[in-house]
Amino acid sequence: MRRLNSEEERLWARVVESVRPLAPRIAAPAPATPEAAPAPTPKPRQPAGRPQAPPPLSRPVPGATLDGSWDRLLSRGLVQPDAILDLHGHNLATAHHLLDRRLEQAIGEGARLLLLVTGKPPGAERPVKRGVIRAAIGDWLAASRHAGRIAAVRNAHPRHGGLGALYIVLRRPRRP
Repeated sequence: MRRLNSEEERLWARVVESVRPLAPRIAAPAPATPEAAPAPTPKPRQPAGRPQAPPPLSRPVPGATLDGSWDRLLSRGLVQPDAILDLHGHNLATAHHLLDRRLEQAIGEGARLLLLVTGKPPGAERPVKRGVIRAAIGDWLAASRHAGRIAAVRNAHPRHGGLGALYIVLRRPRRP
């Protein structure tokens, strides 16, 4: 990150001074005696040259909840995936690209459940250190252009890969 030059620092200081709260602060009741009044605390100021990052954009995030029947079916391994994506042998870049393409294809086909196989170390018991692809999946899905179409992400049942796989539950398309 580069430092601001003197012109930019002056401009930023003017911006910081011009900022006012959206809602006025509610003043605390005045103390009964002047001797008991606490010393005023200075209002924290943002240091010049250090702009705060804007708040994150509100994007649809893959949902954390499903109705109880879906969760029961998934936890018992009673649902057959409509599509399967196996990421064995891929690096981060190719896995991310393949996930995006396969999500687009599954959504286009009207699939409801995508089985995403990331793999696990052979003979791994809990707790197991996640691989780099498995660790990145949550961020990829949350930032995906398809995030609004993802209803939930769940660990797969052992018959579908257990710790080495995830279910991605897709929302039904909205009818016009």
